[in-house]
Amino acid sequence: MKWRIGDVTVTKIVEMEVTGGSRFILPQATYEEILPIKWLQPHFADERGRLKMSIHALVIEAPDGTKNGRRIVVDTCLGNDKQGRRIPTWNDLHLPFLEDLAAAGFARESIDTVLCTHLHVDHVGWNTMLVDGTNGTKTWVPTFPKARYLMGRVEFDHWRAQHEREDMAAVFADSVKPVHDTGLVDLVETDHWICDEISLVPTVGHTPGHVSVMIKSKGEEALITGDFMHHPCQIARPHWCSTADSDPEMGQSTRERMLAELSSRPVLVIGTHFAGATAGRIVKDGDAYRMDV
Repeated sequence: MKWRIGDVTVTKIVEMEVTGGSRFILPQATYEEILPIKWLQPHFADERGRLKMSIHALVIEAPDGTKNGRRIVVDTCLGNDKQGRRIPTWNDLHLPFLEDLAAAGFARESIDTVLCTHLHVDHVGWNTMLVDGTNGTKTWVPTFPKARYLMGRVEFDHWRAQHEREDMAAVFADSVKPVHDTGLVDLVETDHWICDEISLVPTVGHTPGHVSVMIKSKGEEALITGDFMHHPCQIARPHWCSTADSDPEMGQSTRERMLAELSSRPVLVIGTHFAGATAGRIVKDGDAYRMDV
């Protein structure tokens, strides 16, 4: 799946998709509450009211005066061979993500930038890959060896200081620290500009340094959400907070602010976990909002 915004293209590379099983992240999204939101079907929910969700990366191609231009991977999913994840089915994966990325025309060596909207488990996994090391041991190395990895300074400092959650410590140890130790990480502010067409937008609440990605080119705009919304049902119900939000009140405030802004002009909203059509425009729907795909 691919979208064009002026001179910029965005390509979706799916790691996995699921239907149902997402109540742990959005407990208010019961079947009974989802079914009346008719516009969620068929892309974002099924006929029973089960949510459809996706874990995918988004590859941005932007001009920079060179033959290939910029190639930016936004969020790197779960990754293979990882252990110590809180969700058991996310452990020790062996999925063809890198093969699918290459088949779409993006060999891992061709990526020049990796951007993490935040440092949760399903956004940093392919930062690293497990390879044979010395003396028969295995070691984590950067998956994208020619890329600079952009991480929020506030976000990085927050998770580096966390010790009470063993699962987050494991994520930091195998998917963040190895890249930082090689010197490939640039710590940036929440309003950082990557290039003329692409900048970060602070959307805190889900995590302390969470960002979204704004694309502007030739008079057109798009926004990659990150996780200030996990699912389009939160467009209709912005007060539904994720169990993974570090500050639910701030997360709701951010959602309400962003939805009001996005509905005021024609911005293509590309959801980081939105399945099916994945992208659309936010429009007013009575006292709430909906996504037109």
